Amino acid sequence: MARFTRIDVILKMRESGIIPVFYHKDPEICRNVIKACADGGINVFEFTNRGDYAHELFSELNKWTEKEIPSLIMGAGSVIDAGTASLYIQLGANFIVSPVLNAEMAKVCNRRKILWSPGCGSLSEISYAEELGAEIVKIFPGSSVGGPEFVKSVKGPCPWTSIMPTGGVEPTVENLREWFEAGVTCVGIGSNLITKELIQKKDWEGLTKRVAAAVKIARMSVSYTHLTLPTIYSV
Repeated sequence: MARFTRIDVILKMRESGIIPVFYHKDPEICRNVIKACADGGINVFEFTNRGDYAHELFSELNKWTEKEIPSLIMGAGSVIDAGTASLYIQLGANFIVSPVLNAEMAKVCNRRKILWSPGCGSLSEISYAEELGAEIVKIFPGSSVGGPEFVKSVKGPCPWTSIMPTGGVEPTVENLREWFEAGVTCVGIGSNLITKELIQKKDWEGLTKRVAAAVKIARMSVSYTHLTLPTIYSV
């Protein structure tokens, strides 16, 4: 059973600005990555459903997180059907992220009041997802769908839409500011944040510093956007 309500999850996603997206078959590496991210200021973590027995690994990590980092919100990503969503919800997932828009998944998550973030690639899909109850929609792959310009185009007619791009997001000042100025609620970052090099070297301190720097940039970008929004929209 989820330990956090979907309202809790939404607020923490907005607060953090960055959602790490990660999978590794080695539970020890996963624990070190999760801890490094938490130490760097992350409070929402997406464990992706990739690889054999991924759900068993998620269960183990979620129990460990509840004990060792109780403030961290764990959820499952790369979920594409209702059955798998149900499985992860039973294992305590606090949110479900999908690369696709699947109405049956919405029903499962809504019954349990679990945050569901479906993958969308057009304004029609986004509108349908919101009709199904999605509070935050995922655009995937973010850079291929249209990048920050696509977000701006969506926010024009639909300023109420909350968007989380994943794919093509980089933890740099230029890239993050461009996304947040466009109007995203938060961003999902995978290997551009948790790099193969850091994992191979088991440089967990280096990962913590990298994550902390990215979180700082994201929060500064949000503050900068809030300060300049009146100017942007008055043009």
